[in-house]
Amino acid sequence: MAGQSLRRHPVAFLREGLARRRIVTCAEINTARNRRWHEVAGLVLVRQRPGSAKGVMFITLEDETGIANLVVWPKVFEAHRRIILGASMIAVRGPVQREGEVVHLVTHQITDLSRDLAGIGEQDADFPLPHGRGDEFHRGPNGPDPRDPTPKGLRTRDMYIRDLHLDSIRVKTRDFR
Repeated sequence: MAGQSLRRHPVAFLREGLARRRIVTCAEINTARNRRWHEVAGLVLVRQRPGSAKGVMFITLEDETGIANLVVWPKVFEAHRRIILGASMIAVRGPVQREGEVVHLVTHQITDLSRDLAGIGEQDADFPLPHGRGDEFHRGPNGPDPRDPTPKGLRTRDMYIRDLHLDSIRVKTRDFR
């Protein structure tokens, strides 16, 4: 798809700096060995703290490679409450826990990366912005825009439909008294 190449996940803009800090991707977490310690970073998608989980919180992170599931024990939650509940992007360090196909990262340390995320616009990265009509962005231009040029005498707020004559519109009137 033509528009796909222009879209980049926000974390992808930070990946170089995250890699220097030895922060791995969500895809790497999902393939890591059991009990291996890693640090992963991503956008916080979901925070869940079910009543039946005895205070355990589950968080879903997303980066450019996929998602990672986190387990946050009550003591860790209380120690990092403000970050967990308020941050839009976090880095989490802990051991991988595998049970069959289910993979979690058990949270021990949490770092708020919301400020890094907010600073993406100030980076010198190539960030091409889409322009044009929405359908042109996804499918590419398909010739001149039928809405241009506007015929003389019409204001820009007037709707113009070529080949539509007002005398061809029939409206049935009703009396609602």
